[in-house]
Amino acid sequence: MPPTQATDLLSLTPDELDLALKEHFEARGQPAYRSAQVRRWIYEGLAPSIEQMTDLPVGEREALHDRFAMVEAEAAQVALSEDGTVKHLWRLADGELIESVLIPSRKRMTLCISSQAGCAIGCTFCATGWGGFDRQLTAGEIVCQYRASRRWVEKNERGPITNIVYMGMGEPLANRKSVFPSLTILNQGYGVGARRITVSTVGMVPGILELAERPEQFRLALSLHAPETELRGSLIPLEKRHPLPELLEALKKFDDGGGKRITFEYTMIGGINDDLALAPKLAKIANQVRAFVNLIPFNPIPYQDWLPSPPEQIRAFAAVLEAAGVSAAVRETRGRDIDAACGQLRGHTLVQLEKGRGSATT
Repeated sequence: MPPTQATDLLSLTPDELDLALKEHFEARGQPAYRSAQVRRWIYEGLAPSIEQMTDLPVGEREALHDRFAMVEAEAAQVALSEDGTVKHLWRLADGELIESVLIPSRKRMTLCISSQAGCAIGCTFCATGWGGFDRQLTAGEIVCQYRASRRWVEKNERGPITNIVYMGMGEPLANRKSVFPSLTILNQGYGVGARRITVSTVGMVPGILELAERPEQFRLALSLHAPETELRGSLIPLEKRHPLPELLEALKKFDDGGGKRITFEYTMIGGINDDLALAPKLAKIANQVRAFVNLIPFNPIPYQDWLPSPPEQIRAFAAVLEAAGVSAAVRETRGRDIDAACGQLRGHTLVQLEKGRGSATT
């Protein structure tokens, strides 16, 4: 966990923040508007530190600093792609490295954020597992990726962030203790519409059911990648704990909530899961929960010799889905020249750090 013992203001939901500030300033005999000042600096001013809340008296800033913290991330590396994609490698307070990605497309600017430092799921097609799993992120460490990314786009005139996807490093629904408060903070504190926030999962059924019970219309993306239990189990170890029939029942409950759109993410890997015979099976599952299907060309990773499916195979696969009444799209590969796939930049950086330690001890 981060090394600070002080309460992190960025990890508090708006209601929790208001209560904590109210109690703090009342105990110090300060007027009620002090709480509103701090709230504005956090949600509107995106202040990176308490010290920058300049309309507070110096003594009040010092008192806030004694009781509270603002756990921000430092940009360890920024990579800009020729296609406009921007990837940040963030260093947290304890030295952990996490990633976020800004993806421009038409009138949208989507921010892809991480929920864990590393990942323990072990999907065979994903690069995040290179560095293993280190720890869960706090709600504030999730939120600070949005705050820092917003400061970056505003400084560089890249336009507003319109959408947020929890599709970076980690399995979000394995960190519900932090992810669910962060959803509330982004939605209620920073004003990001629930329909513009998507939570991705490889199939954590308890988390899907909990998300389904929330009143907000957050979107859900399922990393499906195969419509058969045996094949999916060879790609996603979690399939053995929550097999497709159980997963489908959870998705139906989520869909029954109304307005909570489900997307299936399907990575197209040549000769592995792109047989056209699989497309009708995928369509059958998708139609049961009104899911949209994203077909994603596999992004090669060093420890696998797999290749992406040929473009004509992906188009044929999409055609079968559409003929069965499923809305599908082929996702454009973005940021390949900057290691934009989940975990790639962190993994390469960890390798370089390890090499540096090795050379320093020889």
